[in-house]
Order: sequence, then C-alpha cells, then structure tokens
Amino acid sequence: MADQSSIQDKQKTLDQLKAQVKSLETDLAASDIPRDWKPRGFYSMYYVTVGFVLGGFAAMVSLLFNVIGSTVAGKYPLEIIRVYLTFPLGEKALPLGSQTGASPFVIDDGLILALGCCLYIGTGMVLGSLFHAVIARFAEDKSMAVKLIWGTALGTVVWFVNYYLILSWLQPSMFGGNWITDGKYLPWWVALATHIVFGWSMALMEPFGAYVPYKRPTD
Repeated sequence: MADQSSIQDKQKTLDQLKAQVKSLETDLAASDIPRDWKPRGFYSMYYVTVGFVLGGFAAMVSLLFNVIGSTVAGKYPLEIIRVYLTFPLGEKALPLGSQTGASPFVIDDGLILALGCCLYIGTGMVLGSLFHAVIARFAEDKSMAVKLIWGTALGTVVWFVNYYLILSWLQPSMFGGNWITDGKYLPWWVALATHIVFGWSMALMEPFGAYVPYKRPTD
C-alpha cells in the first residue's frame, strides 16, 4: 500500500508539473515574443553601417593602388591627394610636398597631405555605405564574378557623376579652375581605375559584411 500511495503521489505531482508547463507555454505564446529577432525584409541600416566601415578599408586599397601607380609612372606618390586637395585649396595644392620655396600655408605640407589622406578615406567610408548596401541587396547570393561586375558598374557610375555632373562645374565656380577633371593633372582613366579598384575592394569584402541572424546555442 505504501508503494502504491507513493506512485500515486508522484503521478499527481507529475500531472501538476505538466499543467504548469502547459500554462507557461500558453503564456509565452500569448506574449508573441519571437525566439530570435529577424529583420523584416532587407536590413538596410545594418548594411549601410557595415559598408561605412568596409569603405574605409576599400579607400585605403585604392589609395595604395594610386601611390604605387604614381611611383611607377615617375610622379609624386600622393599625386591624387594633391589634385583632390585643389577643391578646397585651389591651385596652391598642386606643389604640396615638392615645393622648394616658402609654403603659402600656415601648417606644414606633410600635415596637409596627411589630412588629405584622411579626407580621402573618409569619403570612401561614405561611399562604402552605398556600395555595400547595393551589392548586398542585389548580389549577396550571387557569385563573386557578379559582385565584381556590380562593383565595376557602381565605381563607373560614381566616377561619372562626381567628375562630369558635379565637379566639372562646381570646382570652377567655387575656385576658378577645374584641376580635378582636367586630364593634364589627373587623366580620366586614372580616376576611373581608382573608382573601379574601390568597387572591386567592396565586392571582395562583401561576404565579410553579410548579415547572419543570431542563433541561441540551445537551438
């Protein structure tokens, strides 16, 4: 009898526990809290943020490409930085780093060029948000060849818009010269190659910035 009573007590306790579990499951279902959060549709903010970071690395790659290319061509290594600095500084930026006379600027040429490099990388970070979001949106599940095509297309479009639809009239109207778009200082194909290298870098780094939903270890 004692054993029978013990079994009945255990069965009763088990039934109570099952009822509590069922009640808890009902409460959890009613609360409508998902086990793992997932974005609805394309997670734009994530890709824009990650692209901002990756854009900095891509800008460094394209800058290194220009430094090596300029050195091989017998030009000043930071030639592209000097040309780009003509937008805020005008023609006085062209001899930066190689002028023999007194500098027209208060601060050292090296510091100005360093700031120019920072601006170059900062611009790449801004563009990286656009490049990464677009490549991820339309080619995230595609082959690397397709991603490189997207990088090439984006680089070409950004180059054309910046150089011929914006800078071609904005720089002359503000600073009295078109040193950036003038092939004498920066050949069009060099500028285009720089943008394409940037686009390729973003395409190659795209898998590192893919969004992977978090999964709990117990799942």
